[in-house]
Amino acid sequence: MNHRRKANLKMIKAFVFLLTFGVLLVGRAFPQENSDCMTCHEDKTLKGTRGGRTISVFINEKIVSSSVHSEVSCIQCHVDLEGSDFPHAERVKRAACNSCHEDIQKLYDGSLHSRAFNRGDRLAPICQDCHGSHEIISVKNIKSKVAPINVPYLCGQCHKEGSPVQLQRNISQTHILENYSESIHGEGLMKKGLIVTATCASCHTAHEILPHTDSRSSIARKNIAGTCAKCHAEIELVHRKVIKGTLWEKEAAILPACVDCHQPHKARRVFYDQGMADADCLTCHEKKELKSSEDGRSLFVNYSEIKNSKHTNITCSQCHSGVKPSHTRPCDELTTLVDCSSCHTAVQEDYQISVHGILASKNDPNAPTCKECHSNHNILGKLNPKSPIFPINIPNLCGNCHKEGKKAAVRYTGTEKEIIQNYTESIHGKGLLKSGLTVTATCTDCHTAHRELPHIDPSSSINPTNIPATCGNCHHGIQEQFEKSIHSTLVSKSGKKLPTCENCHSAHQIIRADSEGFKQTIMIQCGNCHEEIAKTYFETYHGKVSQLGYTKTAKCYDCHGAHDILPIENPISHLHRKNVVVTCQKCHPSANRQFAGYFTHATHHDPHKYPWLFWTFWGMTGLLVGTFVIAGLHTLLWLPRSLQWRRELKRRQLEKNINNLESTKDGNNTNG
Repeated sequence: MNHRRKANLKMIKAFVFLLTFGVLLVGRAFPQENSDCMTCHEDKTLKGTRGGRTISVFINEKIVSSSVHSEVSCIQCHVDLEGSDFPHAERVKRAACNSCHEDIQKLYDGSLHSRAFNRGDRLAPICQDCHGSHEIISVKNIKSKVAPINVPYLCGQCHKEGSPVQLQRNISQTHILENYSESIHGEGLMKKGLIVTATCASCHTAHEILPHTDSRSSIARKNIAGTCAKCHAEIELVHRKVIKGTLWEKEAAILPACVDCHQPHKARRVFYDQGMADADCLTCHEKKELKSSEDGRSLFVNYSEIKNSKHTNITCSQCHSGVKPSHTRPCDELTTLVDCSSCHTAVQEDYQISVHGILASKNDPNAPTCKECHSNHNILGKLNPKSPIFPINIPNLCGNCHKEGKKAAVRYTGTEKEIIQNYTESIHGKGLLKSGLTVTATCTDCHTAHRELPHIDPSSSINPTNIPATCGNCHHGIQEQFEKSIHSTLVSKSGKKLPTCENCHSAHQIIRADSEGFKQTIMIQCGNCHEEIAKTYFETYHGKVSQLGYTKTAKCYDCHGAHDILPIENPISHLHRKNVVVTCQKCHPSANRQFAGYFTHATHHDPHKYPWLFWTFWGMTGLLVGTFVIAGLHTLLWLPRSLQWRRELKRRQLEKNINNLESTKDGNNTNG
């Protein structure tokens, strides 16, 4: 018996031992947790070998936990260790970044760096060289190797003068880091901390670095302008001018590459000698008595006006580009007018398709050109109060042509009359001209400054479909409400003509929405479209009181909303069942559900929508009419008899009177 117990006890011990050993073996063979890896790699003395060199394989767990990979397990990067024995073999493959960064890996695979790495170049950089191994932190962190402020130093490890790459590889550019640090980009980044300035990665890209001879490269000649334009978005417009006496576009529509003038890595602030000197022009044009031999107009130029204008840094020859510096009289062959489009290309394109530009193309003498609005030489910025295009001066500027009796008003055949006068009396005009509120809407805010088009043009800023967006430039919140309302073309697809801002507020006579005049007219405005509903409104107490001139009673917008009008079934509509009581309580504080159940627009003329009211009205009307008809017939039928009785009464009364008279006579005779 004891022998059997001892045997059983040995078997139990053996089973427990094997079970424990198996658990430990499985746990060590398949490390799934970072803590398992750190069992060995937290040892600061742990060493390994790579390329015949002894290296430390210690991993600081705090650094890993603070990196962008804090939530990534070890085997997600070291994928070859998944399922391997634990501890793993000493030689392991490099971390597989492409398991997460597949798109970046594809870019890198086609780059110069990848090609060098694939052919065994020991100097070729890989992911870890730029981003680090376990200490990878976000590019937005200033401590990151790839943060903009650190990128030149990172790239400079290989590309600075004296580095192995610069000494042993064929790099066409020299002193790259030195030149960059002294460039306008380098100064902005390294001296002023301007992290939005261009770095190596901005021009060469971060991962798809290709030689300039590769047509796909960001620095290929055909692509360099696009690369620079990522920061210098308007650079083509800036450069369409005269530089050193010649046009920027030496060939039609062909621009030189940026690097033709701004050397790679050496981009400096540039000051060009632009054409012939102004002093040469002023030799003649500073004389006040100078006049044109053709029409006698003065050719005197007040140079002080130019120096105080927006064109202070622009020479005469940049605008009058037809001058010939080699001629004794440089302007002797100058026959063309100033072409402002050489600098203001986009503005000129807008002007050419505008009403003004079309008239000018037809040589219409009434067509305004640049100088009519901006003047000749004394061109001031729109923020200068003395400028004709300063907001407070714009109504007068436009009024030079559009006032009643002026050249534009005379030829205008539209419905808008006394435009300037109406504007000055509007809420916009009063805000601008009386209160000096320069942010209020002026002519150019609605009609644009250079792209004035008739309202029937679909691309016009005052076309009905575009008016909400035009007004929304100032009234953005109202635009957002309107575009969600039933009046918006974005919501309503009925095909009917929908009202826009000017239908309710007018075009130039806009008055305050809280003024009595507006409140009295808005009902008529709504009635222009909702004629039948307006009729029912005027039959109600609200409507009748409003017609008497009382403005505090409820108008259309008090119940339906002003710009956020929605169908009643919409949960956020003012008249939705959940909201209608609150809407009524704005005027009737004690209103309740029963009160709000009142049919505001109910009419006895609609048997389908209001059958009870319809039949009750006509029933009562029928009863009333029937009563009068029966009473009338009764009266008519009774009339002959009534007349007969009247005659009979008269006859009897006459007989009675005669009898009384005879009786009186008989009595007198008897007494006599």
